[in-house]
Amino acid sequence: MRFLKIIAVIVILLIGAYAASMYYFVDESKDFRIEKEIDYPVEKVFNQFNNLQNFTRWNNFFTSSKSIDIDYYTPYEGQGSSISYTDSKNDTDGEMFLRYENPNKTLRYQLFEDKNESPTSVDVKFKAVSPEKTKITWIVHTPKLSVLRRVENFWTEDRFAENIDKSMVNLNNVLGNKVEKDNQMAAIKYDSIMVENEEEKLLLGINVSTSNKKDALYKNIVMNYNKIYNYTTMDLGKKDDEFGFPVLITDADNYKDKEVSYFLGIPLSKKFGLTDNNFSFRTQAATQNYVMYYKGNYAGRVKAIQQLIQKAKKDEMRFNDIRQTFIERPADDQDVNMKLSLSVFK
Repeated sequence: MRFLKIIAVIVILLIGAYAASMYYFVDESKDFRIEKEIDYPVEKVFNQFNNLQNFTRWNNFFTSSKSIDIDYYTPYEGQGSSISYTDSKNDTDGEMFLRYENPNKTLRYQLFEDKNESPTSVDVKFKAVSPEKTKITWIVHTPKLSVLRRVENFWTEDRFAENIDKSMVNLNNVLGNKVEKDNQMAAIKYDSIMVENEEEKLLLGINVSTSNKKDALYKNIVMNYNKIYNYTTMDLGKKDDEFGFPVLITDADNYKDKEVSYFLGIPLSKKFGLTDNNFSFRTQAATQNYVMYYKGNYAGRVKAIQQLIQKAKKDEMRFNDIRQTFIERPADDQDVNMKLSLSVFK
């Protein structure tokens, strides 16, 4: 009995020492600042922060869990927008509010985690370092913690910084595909041949052989594109701004053949495990291309392809495959809007 009393006294003394050290040496809340730069214009970066549907697509806090469920509330974008979330697997929930907005300059969030009535406040400041680079500064103020919970403040900043590091990688990937799409749309000049250097790309897609009779080829392309799109968005959970325009790769002159073989895929930022053997990754090598944009019915692309081949022969260039990049998604009974790229070399 006496031994138990001694143990109880020691436990009480330890708790008292811990509480005293927390009270006198650890702040009840924590303030810190984190700065990052990203190679995209401030107006494109800002929209990824003030639109909460965009925000949750790249922020690691939300993307790192497959069991998280998010509800969005009007106005969805800008001051007054908010979300609530629950994560059954990690036994957590919370609400986030966008309290203040100064377009392209400042945002203020409040995050209520679990049953904590005091929020974490985060001011995010944006500064255009150059027309193509933005500095982002997070100023964080954590809620007050009880004496016994103040030890959490030792790792709060590290945990927040790690989340930002992972989120910036995701944001770069999202903006990379989004900006690429915007730039391609802005650069379109139909029926003119241009020379263009294309960087290496990673494509997720399907290898196909199909008939070239009448509209059979295009119908097959539409069917397989829908398969790839559904697999990428539904099975893999990717959003539209996380991947690029669909690309069809085939022999330049096989439009004359009765049967056509092609690879149809969509650009992604990195490889990962696939759950369906019908799909595969393919690396599209960096090349120099003769390029022409075409809009019309799919059969009409042949004339544009012939022009590219004639240009290559005239310039005494050898050529490989033709890449058909669909600027607008291929769909039944619709004209195509595409970029035709003939890979050329000496």
